[in-house]
Amino acid sequence: MHRSRLALTTFAACLPLTALSLVHIHGRDLNAPLLDSYDYIVVGCGISGLVVTNRLSEDPSVSVLCIEAGEPDQYEPIIQNPVYVGADIGGIYDWLLSTTPQTQLDGAPRPMPQGKVLGGGSILNAMCWNRGGQDDYNAWAALGNPGWDWEGMLPYFIKSETYTPVYSAELAREYSINYNPLVHGTSGPVQVSYPKFFYPQSTNLFAALNYLGVPTQYDPNDGSSAGAAFVPTDLDPVNQTRSDARRTYYDPYISQPNFHVITGQHVTRILIEGVESNFVVGNPTPGGNEDGNGMNGVTSNEGFGFGPGGSTPALENSTIAPLFRRQSPEASNLRITGVEFAARASDARTSVTAIREVIIAAGALHSAQLLQLSGIGPSSLLDSFDIPVALDLPGVGNNLQDHCLVGTFYPYNNASYPSPTQLTTNATYNAAAELEYNTFKTGPWTAGSPNALAFNPLPLITNNSASILSGADDQDPTQFLPAGLDPTLVAGYTLQKESLVRRLAETNVASYEIINNNAGSLTLAVMHPFSRGQCYIRSPDPFEPPNIDPRWLTNPVDRQVLIEALLFNRQILATPAMLPLQAAQFVPTVDDDEEALNRIINTGIRTEFHPSGTCAMLPLEQGGVVDPRLRVYGAQNLRVVDAGIFPMIPAAHLQAVVYAVAEKVISIVGNQIYVG
Repeated sequence: MHRSRLALTTFAACLPLTALSLVHIHGRDLNAPLLDSYDYIVVGCGISGLVVTNRLSEDPSVSVLCIEAGEPDQYEPIIQNPVYVGADIGGIYDWLLSTTPQTQLDGAPRPMPQGKVLGGGSILNAMCWNRGGQDDYNAWAALGNPGWDWEGMLPYFIKSETYTPVYSAELAREYSINYNPLVHGTSGPVQVSYPKFFYPQSTNLFAALNYLGVPTQYDPNDGSSAGAAFVPTDLDPVNQTRSDARRTYYDPYISQPNFHVITGQHVTRILIEGVESNFVVGNPTPGGNEDGNGMNGVTSNEGFGFGPGGSTPALENSTIAPLFRRQSPEASNLRITGVEFAARASDARTSVTAIREVIIAAGALHSAQLLQLSGIGPSSLLDSFDIPVALDLPGVGNNLQDHCLVGTFYPYNNASYPSPTQLTTNATYNAAAELEYNTFKTGPWTAGSPNALAFNPLPLITNNSASILSGADDQDPTQFLPAGLDPTLVAGYTLQKESLVRRLAETNVASYEIINNNAGSLTLAVMHPFSRGQCYIRSPDPFEPPNIDPRWLTNPVDRQVLIEALLFNRQILATPAMLPLQAAQFVPTVDDDEEALNRIINTGIRTEFHPSGTCAMLPLEQGGVVDPRLRVYGAQNLRVVDAGIFPMIPAAHLQAVVYAVAEKVISIVGNQIYVG
């Protein structure tokens, strides 16, 4: 295999000085030569991108490049220390995205935080580590994805982690923390463990749920995920710091010669043999959005519950054929030749060649955007921006799902219980906790993640579950979907809706989550939404953020679930176990009627940071974008590997799922001989 090399200085000469200052090539000395082609190019160095790059580079004969738009963190305490969970949202490592105005709620846009940093969302997230239920993955398989059921996913959940049980048998009994060693890893990269401090209010909540008929899970990661659970976190058990993708799949391999990472570079399009680019996509665009970040200022974390110029020359030994349109994925076999990128919108584009494959791992929102900018997506959308259509794939950007949540406020007034609010209201208490953490790696500073949770089945919390699900079953599939969808998307949603109705009638399938902060917030998040949204480009400029429309609660079933959950919170607070906490029911109040509850929902809905489904792994006739090998339909050497491939969102915090998906696809890529 021929791999020509360019000196780094030659590569840098292709870039303007403004871009050169932002290029970071990690894993080698900055003066080392840079390949002008790689066997694999991975777009996005978040969880899935770093896993894929790491595992592919285990073969020393393979070269891999991962391109990240963000910069590496600097090991700041706000990133590493659990006490600061959520504090970095809206900061320098966030894309600062926001949704379109949510007219079905109060008409306001919402923040949509996403990690723009080496390590992606694992740098910003709340650190919770759970997998969802067996039914989640069995449903994936039933939709036409053999091998993606629970048994097919379990080896990769195990492979990604090193699980350390809770350090005290007494605490394990008190907080009902059990584990099944057969479903946990002992030698994976991510450290999964428990904090060195437990708020006793968690036991009150679990006792209250048990009193009301909701069980406590034996092990929240064994696939039986319904009920209360103290979930582990991606926490190093020794130094009690965040165990994120950067520190687990990249830092230990920084000197590996075939593992290359570039940061501060925004991939603007995928290069497709025989397909030209829209002029705006392929050329500098000064005067607009320079860095790709959100621009509308909706960046608060409140409510979460815690010019013209020459284009890049054609690739060596390649020619650009006349423009033509390939409308049918079944009849297409597109060859991806590489990617194009730039540090800023006004910079000239730089290209690099992929010999084997390009793997998109930019997250559900940006992966859909990149495909659309490259001519892969709904033809009507691409036509509206004069982007040549390489593949008419209606599913790209559709089927967007998210766990939406609504916050509550029931502050506990019994001062005999330690409260996380003391860390912000009592300087003496916080100083002592900080000293304890820095000295012994114990105490309240280790317990920032809201990990005493509950994943409640609908039939266990209301007598109205049958009527709610009957109403869902009776819906016309198009009734609450976006207008004008391709028939394949309607067909796919029809099957998804049937699956949801059937599964949510069970007493062992979670309908929603309670996120407990041990201070009086019992935030509620829909786990199996019926609503579907869209993520579409709003410009051919790659540095303009996409239009993100999650369409939360457009299907009334999701709203009904939240109403029942808010009413069930009242029952929880009235149990003998919760009364000692002396909760004050402020939001909602104890006598708020359904109209008032709907107002709280309409103003309070936020994201749980889990956008998914926009590049769904489904059959083409169901609106799918990738097949069970995660190959984009109609392309011979292009894959998507991130939460965008989820056909239906699982009832879990998604990071453990994304790690497992990325580990699993390596078993597919590694066993496949690419034929160019």
